[in-house]
Amino acid sequence: MVDVTMSMDEYLSLLGGLTMDSTTSTPSVENQVPKKKRSSAYSRRYKANFRKVAPDFKMKSGKWKKNGFKSAVKLAHKMSKK
Repeated sequence: MVDVTMSMDEYLSLLGGLTMDSTTSTPSVENQVPKKKRSSAYSRRYKANFRKVAPDFKMKSGKWKKNGFKSAVKLAHKMSKK
């Protein structure tokens, strides 16, 4: 069997010119701009309506009442229709 001795740098250069330096091989997180999320007009109306009706379906402690979340969603969708 053949014994091959190769340094890590030589191996990486064979794989595509990559180096051991982490600064050059991957872009930094600070330079990446997060993608802007898309939202429709309906989703903006629904969001506003949900925030408006949600307190009516919550208890003093902030927990949802029984079936409160389901009812709030249903009412917010009803209010958001055109």
